[in-house]
Amino acid sequence: MLQALGICQTLDTYEVSYHRRVIRNDEEPVGLGAFDRVTWALRRAELAVQTLKEQRLRPLGMAPAHYTLLMSVHSEPGLAGAELARRLNVTPQAVASLVARLESRGQLERRAHPRHRHVQELHLTDAGREALRAADQVIADIERHITDGLGPDESAQLRTLLDQVSKTVRDA
Repeated sequence: MLQALGICQTLDTYEVSYHRRVIRNDEEPVGLGAFDRVTWALRRAELAVQTLKEQRLRPLGMAPAHYTLLMSVHSEPGLAGAELARRLNVTPQAVASLVARLESRGQLERRAHPRHRHVQELHLTDAGREALRAADQVIADIERHITDGLGPDESAQLRTLLDQVSKTVRDA
């Protein structure tokens, strides 16, 4: 499947390529340089990092989405599923499915909200904290791999530029 997306793996290097298809008529569906856009570069980087996360978290029996959800609940214990879905920009059904999986593993628990009886708060269990700790070591190793490859100055510059991209998009 990854090859169908144009993702090729060689050792620890991940490359995402987009192949141009031959247009039979004179009409181009995209402008010249479409594959050189900043948004395509961001997407290629995102796919490469996501692929590496999936590979490295798999031996822990965890997917990147599980890590993200556990991190979110860790940073804000007591979040409700609907609020978590809004923050993660996914459907409430997707969060409910992830919560059910993590709850069945004993990593997450639902508690009744003290004032709203129909709202369930999400909290990490001891097993959830341990799973998050192990997964975070994997993610920290990926981060070190990236920042070592860039160096301290370029890592800081990239972080600043990505923060600037986020702000620019929010202000659009």
